[in-house]
Amino acid sequence: MNNRKRTFISFVSSATLAIVLCFTCCIDAASAPVKWKHLTSKNGDLPVPGKSTQQTGALIGDFDGDGVNDFIISCRQVAPALVWFRRVDDGWKRIVIENEYLTVEAGGAAYDIDGDGDLDVVFGGDWQSDQLWWWENPSPDFNPDISWKRRIIKQGGAHQHHDQAFGDFLGNGGMQLAFWNQQAKKLFLAEIPENPREAKSWLLTEVFSGAESEKLPYAEGMSACDVDGDGIQDILGVSYWFKYEGDGKFKAVYLGSPGGLIFGGDLIEGGCPEIVISPGDGSGPVKLYECKGDPMKTESWQARDLIGRDVIHGHSLQLGDVDGDGHLDIFMAEMAKWSNKPEPDNPNATAFILYGDGKGEFNKTELIKGHGWHEARLADLDGDGDLDILNKPYTWETPRLDVWINQGQQ
Repeated sequence: MNNRKRTFISFVSSATLAIVLCFTCCIDAASAPVKWKHLTSKNGDLPVPGKSTQQTGALIGDFDGDGVNDFIISCRQVAPALVWFRRVDDGWKRIVIENEYLTVEAGGAAYDIDGDGDLDVVFGGDWQSDQLWWWENPSPDFNPDISWKRRIIKQGGAHQHHDQAFGDFLGNGGMQLAFWNQQAKKLFLAEIPENPREAKSWLLTEVFSGAESEKLPYAEGMSACDVDGDGIQDILGVSYWFKYEGDGKFKAVYLGSPGGLIFGGDLIEGGCPEIVISPGDGSGPVKLYECKGDPMKTESWQARDLIGRDVIHGHSLQLGDVDGDGHLDIFMAEMAKWSNKPEPDNPNATAFILYGDGKGEFNKTELIKGHGWHEARLADLDGDGDLDILNKPYTWETPRLDVWINQGQQ
């Protein structure tokens, strides 16, 4: 594998002024340490992604290299498949990346795959597709009339590729792509070829197979985290963390049920990072797992409920220092709609921010209730150094985009 230096940017992958909205805003000024300015495409604050009412993925990155984050939205149902929202002085400019119709699944990842100094883009096909793709960033020659060059990472085999993450999971100084192949119930590692622009596909290694496991009813959730503190990134997926043991083999360490979106961070400062899991396309508790012994042993991971009730399709989970106090916080939110019926499936869908103290205690606040969330992201979207929130609902009031700009403590 090519170990030459590549640009890598990782995001905790993660929002007008107090306006009167058609739903109830549940911010308690006495308990919420951050104020928010809500921008929405429904009011013309942001461009609408397209005509698709099924918005699948959201990806954050500085794709034009100007030092400020942009974001990409993926859609299926109708073209375009990928739309870039490039940050400009007065907001965001909508630029099409993939003008064709593709059945793109949720997830996505960004990394300088071809080593030319800019961020390239990865997304996978859904249940209708056996393909996983990457798009070459044409920076600085952005032509809004020309789609980015799309290439194949994987084709053939089982369908559906929900969630991807880049990391040096082999500890060899290179970078690999981990991804789920849902209909195979398998986790794969793909090594970047020596000449990725010329490669017809990437070399795949099977990391884990859950086909025979009752603990893996649906493979969803993916991120990177050095769980055991050995300086090598590990893979987090569903309800497991995966440790590379050499010779192409990984050990799966089961954390607990239910599985789903999964991220690790130093929520109790010192020692092993804690792991937070939220059910994505399902219902159940949001749990924090704290290691009380050997992280390689399931029994060392002690879980506790963070929300106090089951969340309903909690398909948004992010970790980040939202209030700027130096301690990690937790953002999580529920979907309002996922079926084909016209009315919301979960009309009281709620977004929570759990402000952490670095000792494992949290001030639980409600950002908003009655708003649909899916694949929301925490990131600095306006370049002022604090974390904002990006949300693109899956089918609730779509096509639609919302951004919550962090106004700091008031």
